[in-house]
Amino acid sequence: MIEKHATAIWKGTLKEGGGTITSQSGALSDLPYTFATRFEDKKGANPEELIGAAHAGCYAMFLSALMSGEKITAEKIEARSTISLDPTTEGGPTVKKAHLTVHAKADAPEAKIRELADKAKAGCPISKLLKAEVTLDLTVG
Repeated sequence: MIEKHATAIWKGTLKEGGGTITSQSGALSDLPYTFATRFEDKKGANPEELIGAAHAGCYAMFLSALMSGEKITAEKIEARSTISLDPTTEGGPTVKKAHLTVHAKADAPEAKIRELADKAKAGCPISKLLKAEVTLDLTVG
């Protein structure tokens, strides 16, 4: 089994404190985040955008794998995952959904790309991980 990890360190109170996130690979190293970067649209990192990055990257790779299995080479797959956080949920903020917006360009029939895109939406490991609704918009060409 492959295992990867990241570490978050938080100091202080929720609203006045702050933290850092570091990934095992070092791609993220003491990346700062705060209440304001998560809930007030201040510039900086937040867990939801990191989930979105993981989801988009995973999805693009998985769609490429499915296409390769059909002998289709993607010229380009651009995936965006928008993570929706409802801060007003009873019991605390809750991630409600992940929405994929994808532009796929490949020399293949559009119907086949759409079929594989839907399979990738359901089958990508990060989609499986999320307990939220996962949706998809695809642009081909």
